[in-house]
Amino acid sequence: MGKLTTHVLDTAHGKPGAGIAVALYRMNGYERQFMSGHTTNTDGRCDQPLLDGMAIQSGVYELDFAMGDYFSRMGVRTPEPRFIDVVTIRFGISDTKTHYHVPLLVSPYGYSTYRGS
Repeated sequence: MGKLTTHVLDTAHGKPGAGIAVALYRMNGYERQFMSGHTTNTDGRCDQPLLDGMAIQSGVYELDFAMGDYFSRMGVRTPEPRFIDVVTIRFGISDTKTHYHVPLLVSPYGYSTYRGS
């Protein structure tokens, strides 16, 4: 069975991003359907897969990461409005029997992602 997981790494502080709110949406054209909400643990991961089993379906999804709130809690001062506030990653799932891992490497002024394993 396939699954969807994520991992947040705070590159500004050189550590996992803990306590970050993550929201998962399934896209239906331009409409977003909320699927689930999660919070990263001390390792920057969610305790459970975001999708697995029968819940994982092929299609287009978005993950929203509440990074502005996280960096504020970390004491990072940024101008208002924040340059990085909510990071949204849109990605596709084509094979429901595969593990999709979406890591986020982030700082207050930039981020990157890739398909992990």
